[in-house]
Amino acid sequence: MLLNRVFKSFVEERPFCVMVRATLERMFSPVRLDQIFRDYAKKQYKRDLLFSSLVELIGQVVTRVEPSVLASYRSMKDLLKVSDEAVYQKLRGVEPGVSEALVRDAFDQAHGVLKSLKALDKPWVPGRHVKVLDGNSLSATEHRIHELRDMWDGPLPGRSLVVWDQESRLVENAILTENGHASERSLLDDVLNTVTNKDLWIADRNFCTLGFLFGLWSRRARFVIRQHGQLPGILQEKPRRAGKTKQGEPVWEQPMKITYQDKTGKDKTRTVRRITVRLQKPTRDGDCELHILTNLTQKEASAVKVAELYAKRWTIEVVFLEMQTALSCEVDTLGYPRAALFAFCVALLLQNTFSMLKAALRSAHGASQVDEKVSGILLSQELRKTYDGMMVQIPAKHWTVFSTMPLKEFARVLLNLAKKVDITRYPKSRRGPKKPPPKKKRYSNGGHVATAKILALRKRPP
Repeated sequence: MLLNRVFKSFVEERPFCVMVRATLERMFSPVRLDQIFRDYAKKQYKRDLLFSSLVELIGQVVTRVEPSVLASYRSMKDLLKVSDEAVYQKLRGVEPGVSEALVRDAFDQAHGVLKSLKALDKPWVPGRHVKVLDGNSLSATEHRIHELRDMWDGPLPGRSLVVWDQESRLVENAILTENGHASERSLLDDVLNTVTNKDLWIADRNFCTLGFLFGLWSRRARFVIRQHGQLPGILQEKPRRAGKTKQGEPVWEQPMKITYQDKTGKDKTRTVRRITVRLQKPTRDGDCELHILTNLTQKEASAVKVAELYAKRWTIEVVFLEMQTALSCEVDTLGYPRAALFAFCVALLLQNTFSMLKAALRSAHGASQVDEKVSGILLSQELRKTYDGMMVQIPAKHWTVFSTMPLKEFARVLLNLAKKVDITRYPKSRRGPKKPPPKKKRYSNGGHVATAKILALRKRPP
């Protein structure tokens, strides 16, 4: 087979890099990406620069294969056959709807492979599609735009709401806005448009609004959302002790009535379960208790389980941390909002790609082995070290087989490659508890010390 003959040396020595490149070939399929642009672009149009080429160009920056957009353009100049200014103009105009569709398509592609690999996790609540919702504000960019050059304030290029799917560990959707000062709540109507009756939504208190809670309820979805301090409600009974969490924190429960006036002016009243967790340590904001609202029934989840479900909300924060560590998900040189949001969505696409690769490793070596012992950072580092040489040794034309390969066959090839990966090469480092920094001596303005002299005073062991 062509895969065995052409790829043999890298399959034997660097199988993970072959997995990554084969998966990228499938996820960055030009035919599919250009179709996304045709389906969702409203103002932009295709001329000399294809949308698929733009995704590949930004992908090289996000994966840190190239240090900047200009460097990535120069590496692809012969392929693009347009000026660098044409690339920047195209980036500035990528519509948010196209970027959002890019993330949804990446989810569909990766989810199909995971389903074929039988690598989906069991749902946290049986019969429910658990989704975690969180917001992300893009960091301030450089002051490259002419109107920003005389400002001290950090320019914010936009923000997003990200939806993480629990069973697949993939980012399912991203809701974008170009307004960096926009409230996360202003995007909740777009989130409600994606809700189905089998969903269970977990979110922080920023998303605890009457409109969102009743919107989820009207769509027969479930929710586990921390109560916002300004959400009005009437407690019905005295709190009932419901047990303790795994950390030994006591849990209490009581019903609470909430009332919402819809757009027609009609009042709607519902009774939710209010779960209270008394924390062993205060939160960063000084809160000693967490109040969590849910419409899950007692049969679906006890009060203790609801508290533990909310605690798992931090999983999406781990996803963001992995993106920031392994990928350059926020390119600070892209000041135009649409360009910055587009780069962020390409990063989400790549995050789903790495999640799919980890799922293949879990299928081959066991979930606990990969989750507890394999470092995603070391995997990404090997990719960067090997990728360029591999692409010189194996030209691009040989990789196209993966983009047209039937899904089940691709999943089988991915699994076979995963079995060849020696996961002990990528050990995850476990750090101990943080120690408080030592108190420094009196500050001396502009003072210096000679390190050699300080070390000379060090006491030698007897």
